[in-house]
Amino acid sequence: MPLLEREPELAVLEGALARASTGQGSGIAVAGEPGAGKSALFDAGVAAAAGFRVLRGGCDPLSTPRPLGPFRDIATAAGFPDHSGDDARLSQWCESVFAALTSEPTLLIIEDLHWVDTASVEVLRFLARRLDGSPLVLWVSYRAEEIGPRHSARSLLGDFARLDGVSTLVLSPLSIRAVAELVDPVGLDAERVHAATAGNPFFVTEVAKEPGRPVPTSVRDAVLARVAAVTPDDFEVLQLVAAAPDRLDDVALGCLSVDLPTLRRLDLTGLLVRGRGGLRFHHELARQAIESTIPPGGAQQIHARLLTALETIASVDPARLTHHAVAAGNRAKAARHAREAADEATFAASHTEAASFFAVALENAEGASPAERADLLQRRSLALYLTSRLAEAIETIRESFPLWEAAADGAGLATAHETCAVYEYYNARRSEAESQAELASEVGLAARADGAVGQARATSAFLAFMRTDLAAASSALAESARIADRADLEALATRSRLIQNLTDLAGGDEHDRAAVLVEIDTARTRAWDELASSGYSQLSYLDVEFRRYRAAEHVLEESLPFAVDRDIAICQHWQRSVRSRLRFGQGRWSAAQEDAVHVLTEDGMPVARVWPLVISGLIALRQGRPSESSDPLEAAWEMASELREPWRYLPTLSALAERMWVTGVSDDRVTTEAVAAVAEQDGRPGTEWVVGDLALWLQRLGLLEAVPSTTAEPFQLTLDGRHDEAARWWRHAGDPYAEALALSDSSDPDNQVRAVELLDRLEASGTADRLRADLRRRGVANIPAKPRTSTRSNPAGLTNRQLDVAKLVARGFTNAEIAARLFISPKTTDHHVSAVLAKLGAPTRRAVMMQADELGL
Repeated sequence: MPLLEREPELAVLEGALARASTGQGSGIAVAGEPGAGKSALFDAGVAAAAGFRVLRGGCDPLSTPRPLGPFRDIATAAGFPDHSGDDARLSQWCESVFAALTSEPTLLIIEDLHWVDTASVEVLRFLARRLDGSPLVLWVSYRAEEIGPRHSARSLLGDFARLDGVSTLVLSPLSIRAVAELVDPVGLDAERVHAATAGNPFFVTEVAKEPGRPVPTSVRDAVLARVAAVTPDDFEVLQLVAAAPDRLDDVALGCLSVDLPTLRRLDLTGLLVRGRGGLRFHHELARQAIESTIPPGGAQQIHARLLTALETIASVDPARLTHHAVAAGNRAKAARHAREAADEATFAASHTEAASFFAVALENAEGASPAERADLLQRRSLALYLTSRLAEAIETIRESFPLWEAAADGAGLATAHETCAVYEYYNARRSEAESQAELASEVGLAARADGAVGQARATSAFLAFMRTDLAAASSALAESARIADRADLEALATRSRLIQNLTDLAGGDEHDRAAVLVEIDTARTRAWDELASSGYSQLSYLDVEFRRYRAAEHVLEESLPFAVDRDIAICQHWQRSVRSRLRFGQGRWSAAQEDAVHVLTEDGMPVARVWPLVISGLIALRQGRPSESSDPLEAAWEMASELREPWRYLPTLSALAERMWVTGVSDDRVTTEAVAAVAEQDGRPGTEWVVGDLALWLQRLGLLEAVPSTTAEPFQLTLDGRHDEAARWWRHAGDPYAEALALSDSSDPDNQVRAVELLDRLEASGTADRLRADLRRRGVANIPAKPRTSTRSNPAGLTNRQLDVAKLVARGFTNAEIAARLFISPKTTDHHVSAVLAKLGAPTRRAVMMQADELGL
């Protein structure tokens, strides 16, 4: 049948091939309902791929997908190693796949993304970001209606929507005219066929193949009409193939007594094709139609036969065996294969799939001992936690408590309580977290379980560190370190040293920063990924808290890709929150808001949302516009006051004080709690920055009762009346808003005018207007006029991608070098550089280089 009404889409595919032949790779996602012609369009595109190596893989409709299944299927043909069973991490898969696919002009087709696994999504995202400048073309297909907001492919499709060099095509149903072209030659009524098929190309084609029969009312009827003459024995083989949604392996055919004459007869139906080492249906709709004919009770028998056959093949993925074992109702085999599949998924950093397989193992663990079930629950909770499903993780780990008790396993119970403590803290329930950590210590001591006690004491130390009780943290860490040394527990020893170094760093000893990095590197080397990523999270947080913006930038540049590589979504969530705060401090408010919105709208840890809420409220306040959410500062206050941690509680009070200063509307929390908080926290190690910031806002409001004895340097300079020095300190640190406020605190009108000018450049019109009003009341002349929107320069408007470009411009990179470094095209680089110069108000690249420090680059 001809390919109708797909000429524009085919031209796009052919254009991508033409560009890739000159080294400008690209990606295209094709969306359409089942039968819309996605595969047929790709077939036509492949015909135009002369000179390209064509690799075609697909995702399978298994109950839980195989980790990296599409890439394992093409590994041999593509020339990269199949790392199955290795200790290889996702980054190695990404690098191996990219190197192999770009070694020569290649067309990679991955079909049916709606069945994709999370690890494959990350490999595809890795490729999509590096297509430009390579001879690689990537085509993917999916059914849009089957990809919801939380689907693993959503992030990849987001990339296709916003990245340069990738795009999305949506296939529409055929028109009546196209249907007529297909069915008129065989004497069918086009309007009637169009009404029955809704213009679905596959359905129309099936109808046209049997013109002598009545027009069917469904795809199922159309397919079954094709096999009306098939013998019962042959039809049973079709049902076997239909019950294997990925494929029926060639090796398994003999075990199922499928001989060559049978295969010849089935080939005449036109429904089956051979691919990926086995027999499968030409179209998923046809497979579903045949599968629907399996009688009640027959599916179990068919899947049991398939399971027996596939278990004879050594290389079959445990994910496929799990699918058939579950469908066969063989609970013992389902539990065993699901656990194997979960281990494989964990190895492949597909934690979403790991959680699903652990759930299958639990559902089928009939006859398992309490300890075995508890262990499965513990491991599933970790997979849920890593994928930012905290509520489920907490519920799952709590389910293990009575099982550990029934097993009389004190060590297991203590470990479960310690695990729950970590989850509860990130769920913003600090009191419950502390109770769980103490309970873990008590249970572990009673059971004489050194490892569990040591981890519980380390967790208690971490909780004390987060509430800036540094002495209590060090005391608990001394215990955990002694246990680690006595029992020779390397992971516990590393964790204890890491938290101790973070504690010392928070106390003001910057020499411990290097020690923190050493322990993070140790954790990475030992593949203690969650520990390493958590270390990055806390170090970047402290760097921003202590206004070491450049250091924080470097940490996040390393930590975020690491969290993505290891599929640790929970740490990505925290680190995006930290990066939001970093950009906010640098005056990059557009980029800060970009990250803040991500943290507030995505699943993750509630405790990470305090700063994005504060940032959302303050950006709106400073820019003189209503906040986009209902009341972010009030939401931040509710959470911070519950946590009562100085690093969150005091900054939220500072935000409320700033709002009071800008709007003139009194707030009892500022006049009472903020004043008390400064006195209460004064002199407490680790709080010099939050105390100094809040004290300064209280001084601006005339509410500061006594100058704190210890504050961070830039705040102390202002409190001492050394406003020019304070402004210089903030300028060097790269915080233009704080610099402007330091100037505004001066009694010198010239400094205050400079403050207004700087605020105007930041587009902080709300704050600038407040200062203008003060200057007018004092009779100051030459007050800068409020800039018109059309002429306003906006250094805060750089997106995260533009910031990447700006930093490389500041380092002297050429456009070609920037393009190679960021894996974007030279044309795209030109656009980004032009936008950066315009937003920074810089006439030339050299101006950006000369003002790199001043611009925070």
